[in-house]
Amino acid sequence: MNTLSKKDLLLIGLMLFSLFFGAGNLIFPPFLGQSAGSNTGVAMLSFFITSVGFPILGVVAVAKSGGLTNLAKRVNNSFAVVFTVLVYLSIGPGLGIPRAGSLPFEMVVSPYLPENMSKTFALFLFTFVFFSVAYWLSLSPTKLVNRMGKVLTPLLLVLISVIFLGSLFKPLGSYGAPSGDYLTTPLVKGFLDGYLTMDTIAALNFGIVIALAIKSKGVQSEKAVVSLSIKAGLIAGTLLVAIYSLLAHLGATSGFRFGATENGAQTLTNVTTYIFGKPGALLLAVTFTLACLTTSVGLITSCSQYFTTLTNKISYKSFVRILALSSMTLANLGLTKILAISVPVLNAIYPMAIMLIVLAMLDNLLKESSLVYKFTMLFTGVVSVVDALGQVGFKLGFVSNLFSKFPLYSQGLGWVLPALFGIFLGLITTSVKSSLGNKMVAQGENLK
Repeated sequence: MNTLSKKDLLLIGLMLFSLFFGAGNLIFPPFLGQSAGSNTGVAMLSFFITSVGFPILGVVAVAKSGGLTNLAKRVNNSFAVVFTVLVYLSIGPGLGIPRAGSLPFEMVVSPYLPENMSKTFALFLFTFVFFSVAYWLSLSPTKLVNRMGKVLTPLLLVLISVIFLGSLFKPLGSYGAPSGDYLTTPLVKGFLDGYLTMDTIAALNFGIVIALAIKSKGVQSEKAVVSLSIKAGLIAGTLLVAIYSLLAHLGATSGFRFGATENGAQTLTNVTTYIFGKPGALLLAVTFTLACLTTSVGLITSCSQYFTTLTNKISYKSFVRILALSSMTLANLGLTKILAISVPVLNAIYPMAIMLIVLAMLDNLLKESSLVYKFTMLFTGVVSVVDALGQVGFKLGFVSNLFSKFPLYSQGLGWVLPALFGIFLGLITTSVKSSLGNKMVAQGENLK
C-alpha cells in the first residue's frame, strides 16, 4: 500500500501539529502581536517563515533523507555524529523537554500557590505527574496517532478557539502602536522571533516520528512516505498559521487595553481573565499544560528512537524511562537555569539546522555535492558559534570584531551572508573539479 485514507492522513497531520505546538508556540505570537501592534501583519509574514515554513520543510527533508543522521552525513561522518547528538540533546533532555515541564508550572501554577506552600515541593509534584503521563504516552509510539490526533490535538484546538471566540463577544480593543524593533524593522524582528519556537530544530527530530507513523499504516514506498509527509506537513502548517494568526490578533488588541507585559504568558493571562474572569486562569492552565504535554511526548519519543540506533544494549522503553526521569530532574532546577545553560547551544546550531534543511530541499539542483554541504556548514557554523559564545560573554578578539561587521550580525543574522558564500564557493569548486576531471579523462582517451 502506497497511500493513506483521508482520515489517517488528517490524523497524522493533527499529530504533527500537536508535536510542534508547545507552550512556546502559545506565548510567542501574542507577545509579538502586543509588541508589533499595527505592524503585526508585516511581522507575522516573516515569523511564519521560521516558525512554520522551515519546520515543515525540516520534516520533509528528514523523511526524504531517511533520518537526520543520513542528511548530516552529506557533510561528513564526524559532523553527522556531533551535530545530530547536539540536536537531540538540546531540543530533548537538555532543554526542550525540561522546559516543557517547567514552563506551565512557572506561568500558570506558581502565581496561584498558597503562601504557606513550598514552591520547590509544588514544582516536584507537578513535574512528577506531568512526566508520568508523558512517559505513559511515549511507551507506545505507534499509538501516538490515535492518542494525539484523535484526543489531545482536537482538545487543544477547542481550548484556543474558545479563547478567540470569547474575544469576539467581549472585544479587547483596536491594535496598539508598534514598539522597539517592531517599529523600525518588523520583518527582521518577526523572522528572528520564529527562532523562539525552536521548531526548526524540533522538526529534525519529528521527521522520523512522522515517517514511522506513516509506515505503521502499511505504506512501504519511500517515495510515498515523502509525499505523504509533505501532505501531513501542509495540514499541520495550515493549522499553525491559523492559530498563530488568532493568537497574534489577541496580543495586538490586548496591547491597546492592558499595555506592555513581560511575556506572552502574561498577555494571555490578561486576555483570558478579562474575557472569562477567574475561570480564565484555569482555562489557560489547561491549555498551557496540554500544549507542553504533546510536545514533550513527541520529543521523548523521537529522542528515544534515535538513541536506540546508537546502542543495542538499551531498549526503547529504557530510553523513554531515562529521558522522562532526567527531564523531570532538570525541570526542577527551574526554567531560568535551564535557559541560561542551553540557549547558547541552540543559538549556535539553529542557523546550521536551517541551512541543512535548505540544502536538502535543493539537493536535486546541487546533485548531492559534498563540497556545497561542507563549505556551507563550515561558514554558517563558525559564525553562529562565535556569535553564541559572544552572547555568554566569551569574545574571540579579532574574530569577534571582524564578524560583528557582517550585515545583520547585530540582529542575529550575521550567518546569512557566509552561508550563501559557502553555497557559491561549493558550487564553483565542484564545477572546477568536474571540469578538471573531464579534461583528464579526455587526455587519457587521447593517449590511447
